[in-house]
Amino acid sequence: MRKPSKLSEVAKLAGVSPITASRAVRGVGYVSEATRARIMEAAARLHYTPDMLARRMRGDKSNLIGVFVNNYGSVVLHEMIRTISDHARQRGYDLIIFNAERFAGPGRLGTSEMLSKLCDGLLLVLPTCGDLYLDVVNECRFPCVLMNFEAQDMNVPVITVENRIGARTATEHLLSLGHRRIAFIAGTPGTGQSAERYKGYCEALAAAGVEPDPALVVQGAFNQTSGYAATEQLIALPQPPSAIFAANDEMAFGAMDALKSRGLSVPGDVSVIGFDDIPTSSYVFPKLTTMRPPYDAMGERAVTEVIALIQGAEIKPAKIRYGLELVTRNSTAPLART
Repeated sequence: MRKPSKLSEVAKLAGVSPITASRAVRGVGYVSEATRARIMEAAARLHYTPDMLARRMRGDKSNLIGVFVNNYGSVVLHEMIRTISDHARQRGYDLIIFNAERFAGPGRLGTSEMLSKLCDGLLLVLPTCGDLYLDVVNECRFPCVLMNFEAQDMNVPVITVENRIGARTATEHLLSLGHRRIAFIAGTPGTGQSAERYKGYCEALAAAGVEPDPALVVQGAFNQTSGYAATEQLIALPQPPSAIFAANDEMAFGAMDALKSRGLSVPGDVSVIGFDDIPTSSYVFPKLTTMRPPYDAMGERAVTEVIALIQGAEIKPAKIRYGLELVTRNSTAPLART
């Protein structure tokens, strides 16, 4: 195996002193553009990679942003990371991604300390890591931004969507089609997003004068399997729903699968609406009606916020919310009159 190139080798190939090569690579101090270009070309030819940990120990910036995730299988998460990565690279930063799923216990909290030593800042996306970890985040003074989080007030910026308003819009859409027995499939409670979507669902029903039926609210887990199981429970009711609002698209896919397996038509027999507008939503059959978040704007704002903190902005609480768009496709239709 080839040994990693040293900075001294880069300096020799570029015909400069090691100090000048160091300045160019670190982006610290004056180096002419022509000399910097020659040094960076030499570094590329030698496949030289700076020691990020050494840079951090010297007090330099690593130009790395750490991203904590808690469910790497989530399609929404992939969409968020894609936009975050695009905007971070436009600003000269790269990402390190850490899967914090089942992240619990004081013995694991050192991971964030390790990442903080390597990275300039942290983004926590869907952080269901438990109260202990969130308490650590709340108390630290390290550049940190949370995304898609509603469960509690935090002392750091939080980027999220208007979950309650979006859910109210989704439910109002079903009400406008004549549906009154509208079911809600809830997601896991960790981030607080499902709870906000449930509140929006209840608000829309109340405004329409519809009495909520507790039997029409079933717990899911933000995945397709749980949406299937919840729907089987709903259609077994003596008075099954004519429409289902699933708290995310993946559970909506499960709902449609369960309905089809029982010989029911979507939307002929039961209308289904989701939340998130993941790419698959426009390819399933029927195409899914859903609520679309502005993923690109959210990713850009998250990167802007964490870089501002990296550059010395004061860390203070802020809840930055984004509106959603109702995307009407083929999975919802007017209530069939009998």
